[in-house]
Amino acid sequence: MAKTNNSSMTTYVHLLLLLISSCPILANASDTILQGQLIRVSDTIVSSGNVFELGFFSAGGSNSTMSYYVGLWFKKISEQTVVWVANRDYPLTDSSAVLTIGVDGNLVIVEGRISYMITNISSTGGGNTSATLLDSGNLVLTDGRSGELLWQSFDYPTHTFLPGMKLGYDRRNGKTWSLLSWKSRDDPGPGVFSLELDPRGTSQFFIMKGSQKYWASGTWNGQIFAMMPEMGMYNDAYKLTYISNQNESYFTSFSDPSTVDRCVFDISGQLQYLSWLESTHEWILFWSQPRQECEVYAYCGAFSSCNQNAVPFCSCLRGFQPLSDRNWNAGDKSGGCSRRVPLQCGKDSQVSGQKDRFLRISKVRLPVNPIVLQVSPGVCESACSSNCSCSAYAYGDDGCSIWIEDLLNMQQLKPNDPNGRDLYLKLASSEFQDSGSKRWKWIIPAIAVSLTLLTTAFFFYMWRRKLQKKGEDLLLFDPATSIGAATYKRSEDSKSRRTGRNKEVDLPLFSIASVSAATDNFSDANKLGEGGFGPVYKGKILKGHEVAVKRLSRKSGQGLEELQNEAMLIAKLQHKNLVRLLGCCIERDEKILIYEYMHNKSLDFFLFDPIKHGMLNWELRVNIIEGIAQGLLYLHQYSRLRIIHRDLKASNILLDKDMNPKISDFGMARIFGENGSQATKRIVGTYGYMSPEYALRGLFSIKSDVFSFGVLLLEILSGKKNTGFYNSDSLTLLGYAWDLWRGGRGQELKDPIIEDVSCTNMLLRYINIALLCVQESAADRPTMSNVVSMLSNELVFLPSPKQPAFSTSGSVLDQYPSMSPAIYSLNDATVSILEAR
Repeated sequence: MAKTNNSSMTTYVHLLLLLISSCPILANASDTILQGQLIRVSDTIVSSGNVFELGFFSAGGSNSTMSYYVGLWFKKISEQTVVWVANRDYPLTDSSAVLTIGVDGNLVIVEGRISYMITNISSTGGGNTSATLLDSGNLVLTDGRSGELLWQSFDYPTHTFLPGMKLGYDRRNGKTWSLLSWKSRDDPGPGVFSLELDPRGTSQFFIMKGSQKYWASGTWNGQIFAMMPEMGMYNDAYKLTYISNQNESYFTSFSDPSTVDRCVFDISGQLQYLSWLESTHEWILFWSQPRQECEVYAYCGAFSSCNQNAVPFCSCLRGFQPLSDRNWNAGDKSGGCSRRVPLQCGKDSQVSGQKDRFLRISKVRLPVNPIVLQVSPGVCESACSSNCSCSAYAYGDDGCSIWIEDLLNMQQLKPNDPNGRDLYLKLASSEFQDSGSKRWKWIIPAIAVSLTLLTTAFFFYMWRRKLQKKGEDLLLFDPATSIGAATYKRSEDSKSRRTGRNKEVDLPLFSIASVSAATDNFSDANKLGEGGFGPVYKGKILKGHEVAVKRLSRKSGQGLEELQNEAMLIAKLQHKNLVRLLGCCIERDEKILIYEYMHNKSLDFFLFDPIKHGMLNWELRVNIIEGIAQGLLYLHQYSRLRIIHRDLKASNILLDKDMNPKISDFGMARIFGENGSQATKRIVGTYGYMSPEYALRGLFSIKSDVFSFGVLLLEILSGKKNTGFYNSDSLTLLGYAWDLWRGGRGQELKDPIIEDVSCTNMLLRYINIALLCVQESAADRPTMSNVVSMLSNELVFLPSPKQPAFSTSGSVLDQYPSMSPAIYSLNDATVSILEAR
């Protein structure tokens, strides 16, 4: 494909126009372009079965910047979905451009005096060359005399892998079939990501970012790729076949003709498999890769393990250390790890007389690029042991696998993950504990060291107890350090004695004298606000730093248990969208928590203020929504303690100086197990945000927080409170939103202050997500993992929501007067109103 502009162009154009003038203009119903026939920007051809359409499509912004491309898209789908682009590296700017077959038999785009050659063939067909669009989406150029196939678009895929295409390489002519991402949603030009088959013949795909490997699919076992087990669920709908011989190696696919499927390579470098759902007129995303950081190729480098459920994700294997401490600590793990002690293999055995040994590592996803041997387990170990380049081996139903040199893409899985395998890592003998008589020479020094450590620990313990009685000086505290010298330890009340648990949290314990001094003796001038638990004050400490001081009131419905619970939970949580607890003070009758200071108060301060809510533009609201969702996802799935917040609302979302959201107030939060819901007779929370199963029966689960998030999402989109909402037909925001959605008027929910009309489609999508979150049945609601995926990926299919809970007239208490007594937090006066004065 190339463009030409030379001295013979005038003669060429005259001959072309002469030929065109003698031929009829192409009709829309045709599936074939004959030599000399013409397709203008307004014309198309359609495959015989009405499946695909070819013509010009436009991309870009306004008419002044509009670019034109020749492409293929699905005919019957209402949403134009381009699957192939002829001139992706040469956008057209002239709407008078035409597509035709020139006098030399090549398919060409003519724009003024410029011609862009889509094909470059030497035809013997004279005036009989034609281009036909097939129902497979393949555009073929054939010789009219011999019927010979001269060229086909399937040999030049762009960003979409259609059934019948090939991805791989032809060794005879050096041809490579690969996918190349678009530059952006509006620019089909070549992007930075490519999908290529490994030329070494390992039957796996690599996603390349430039010249760097970004992700690997893992090897093909005949049904799925090692790193893509979810493919097995869709084998019947989208069958993939691998063909390899001395001439070519490639993958091709076949799909059910009754479905419309495509595999697209997104601009983000993500491979996505989608199917068109006619009933909702949307593409459904079935799977995408890479899904997470641990699935990016060599994300943690060599000889390391990636754990998606840990922070940080990457850790060096036992016996290894970061190759570059500087880069590793800075967050760049791609350099990987190196051995602490070289292997004995290959050296003079008389040097130490100790052979290398194997360390068993359980429940891992095996590294990529193994060498598979069909041998017994014993021979498998010997094969690796005798090969000085072998780093590890594994044995399973698929035989013996050994790894030469670097181990890449090894992933640590959960203990109950059925896909977990055992890997045997080769290490120097010194990396293991010595055995037999050699241990004795270490016993005496070990005893001496132990006694020294015990003595030191005793004096340190006594010093800590003395310090704990006094408490640290808050005025001298440096917020840059997250852990102080003192330890707050929860006392063993009757409940903890019954369970035998002793809750201990490393937190600075401050003296009441220093807290009082920092807040100017809790003066009204430093008071930021007051909630159901008591007041919040601003405190000034070292070098002008500011903190928020939460002081439990004696008349508060919340007590020591809530304060201890909040200290215990939030001290163990680390996420940018969770408020940071700096320390506490428990002295005499005082119960105080000290937090990082939030300069912009809480979300409700802006959202429900008739003037200040104008500061929340669409982009800022989207950032707040996504931040809250990420914080909840961390609590539910990725934190060390799996947390249900139970009191998510606008007043418990704090905003930092950059208006980034942080979830606060964990006094009512609870730790939950892997499955199911829990029950309580002590219902806590805020009416209007409480899920029906919790408010009525005391059952709470992660879906309780999802319900609260859905209410909060509707409030952010509309600028209206759920509680105290009054409308002519609906007495709750949920009911109002449902009525608008059911009547096809969802856009009317938008806060009138938002002037950006371009956000209408995204607004409707967010309303759909919110209504899914507030459905009456907890089983119908999505998880926060699903919600984050829906928010961040526009291609994720959204089902139709069912009627929300509490959407009929009347409040919760009016509808259900027999509800059990509950402790609830105020929605108008929150525990976390933080305001600079």
